[in-house]
Amino acid sequence: MTDGANSYGVIGHAALAIANGKIAWLGEMSDLPDFEQNQVEVIDGKGQWLTPGLIDCHTHLVYGGNRANEFEMRLEGKSYQEIANAGGGIVSTVAATRNATEQQLFDSALTRLTALHQQGVTTLEIKSGYGLDTENEIKMLKVAGKLAKALPMTIKRTFLGAHALPVEYKDDPDGYIDLVCTEMLPQIASTQLADAVDVFCEGIGFDIKQTERVFAAAKQYELPVKVHAEQLSNLGGTELAAKYQALSSDHIEFLDEVGVKAMKQANMVAVLLPGAFYFLRETQLPPIQQLRQQQVPMAIATDANPGSSPINNLQLMLNMACTLFRLTPVEALAGVTCVAAKALGEQEHKGQLAVGFDADIALWNISQPAELCYQFGVNPLASLYKFGQKVL
Repeated sequence: MTDGANSYGVIGHAALAIANGKIAWLGEMSDLPDFEQNQVEVIDGKGQWLTPGLIDCHTHLVYGGNRANEFEMRLEGKSYQEIANAGGGIVSTVAATRNATEQQLFDSALTRLTALHQQGVTTLEIKSGYGLDTENEIKMLKVAGKLAKALPMTIKRTFLGAHALPVEYKDDPDGYIDLVCTEMLPQIASTQLADAVDVFCEGIGFDIKQTERVFAAAKQYELPVKVHAEQLSNLGGTELAAKYQALSSDHIEFLDEVGVKAMKQANMVAVLLPGAFYFLRETQLPPIQQLRQQQVPMAIATDANPGSSPINNLQLMLNMACTLFRLTPVEALAGVTCVAAKALGEQEHKGQLAVGFDADIALWNISQPAELCYQFGVNPLASLYKFGQKVL
C-alpha cells in the first residue's frame, strides 16, 4: 500500500465478519479467527474494494411535479422575475406537492430513491418543505416514512417547514413562523414524524430572528437542528445554528472565518452541495481551506430537489466535489460515509467499517479508492449489504 492509500484507512488482504446485522470483526485475513465453517456463510470479495454504504445526508426527495419548463425558460433568456410571474419557482413545486396524493408523491420519490440505492446509498435524509402548511408538511414526512419501508435503506426525516413563504403568507413572514412553531412543530413532534428540524436562513428565506424562533421551538421538543445558510449571502445563520449545537450547516458558500470557527467550536459538520453550485452556475466557492484549517468535517450530498439540484446521483457528487471544490478523493469519500453519518447524528452506528457498527457495506469493482471520484457514468457497484443482508 502507498502512503496515499493509507490515508483511507486501508486494510489489505482483509476479511470482515458480520453477526446480527453488525460488524463483528475486521482485519487482515491472516488474523481471522477460526470460525466454525459449517456455521458461517463465506463470501469471496474477489479482491474488490469494500467501503461503508454511502450516505446522502441532504435531499429534498419528496415533491410534486418538476421544473424542467423553468430550466428551459432560463436558457431561453427569461429572468427569475418573469419565471416567478408565470407561476414558477418554489411556488410551482408547492402547488404540485399540495395537489399530489400521498401515493403520487411516493411513486415519484421511489424512482429517485431507487436510483440512489443502486449507486450504493444505504442511508439518506429526506426533508419536507414543499407543503408549507400543516397538512401537506405532515403528508410529505409520512411519505418519507413509507419510502423507508419500500427499500432496504435507513431514512432520516427532517422537518423544513421554514423553507419558503407560502403565497397565503407572502406579506406576513412572522405569522407563518408562528404557524411553524405553534402548530406544525407540536403535531410533528408528538407523532414522531421528524428526526431533526431545518430552516432556510437567507434573504429569500427567513431572517436570523425568525430562524432562532424555529430553533428555540425545536429545542423545546428535543429535536436537533440544522440550517441552510450562507448560500447566497452571509446573514450569520451558521453562527446562530452553532449556538444551538446544530448538526450541520449546509451550502455555506458565503461563510466567513467567524462562522467557520463557530462550527468548529460547536462540533458541527459542513455539508457541501456541489450539485446546486453546478446547476445554478454559482461562482462563490465554499471556504474549503478555512474549513480544513479549523478541522471542520466536510460532508457531500446531492441536495436532490426540483429547482436547484435535480440530480439524483451521489457518485456524480463525489466527482463534482473534487473537480469543482478541489476536495481530495480521501475527503470526498469521507464526506459520503463517516462525515455524512455525523451530519445525521448517526456517527456511532453508520459510515465506518468498524466493530459494532451497522453492517451497511458496499463492494466495488475498482482497483483503487480514488476511482470512485475519478470516473463517472459507469457504476462500479458490485454488491450492496444492509445490516449484513445482500440487497443488490
